[in-house]
Amino acid sequence: MLTRPQRKHGPKAEMNVVPYIDVMLVLLVIFMVTAPMLTQGVKIELPKVAAEALATDTRQQILTLSVKADGGYYWNLGGELDTQHQTDSAVSLDEMGAKISQVVAARSDTQVYIRADDNAGYGRVVAAMAVLQKGGVSNLGLVTEAPQ
Repeated sequence: MLTRPQRKHGPKAEMNVVPYIDVMLVLLVIFMVTAPMLTQGVKIELPKVAAEALATDTRQQILTLSVKADGGYYWNLGGELDTQHQTDSAVSLDEMGAKISQVVAARSDTQVYIRADDNAGYGRVVAAMAVLQKGGVSNLGLVTEAPQ
């Protein structure tokens, strides 16, 4: 007659989680390696659309800053957005920041609009925006032209 072997221990009903931890660690390493690669810039072509003009407060002082392709800056100060006239100019970024921060300090509700030459370069515009922010400008807008 056949007899069953006697088991010293009963059946175990616990799950072995070691393989799952290994899989989680491998996934973590994969995501840590690929995440910096995903944050790189992507080349896109922006659509050309006609944007509506924003409503402005007529009591606000408006400063229109123009960024030239050669790196120079000039601006007009007045009650409306004016791209044709020039109140003052600056050759360097530091000089522009100092002069505009004096204007903003005199009147804190000044709305600043930036318009840049097509060949001015993204870096020049962003540098101007950073200097304006350090100078106390809180209202900032960008001026564009409608597509033709």
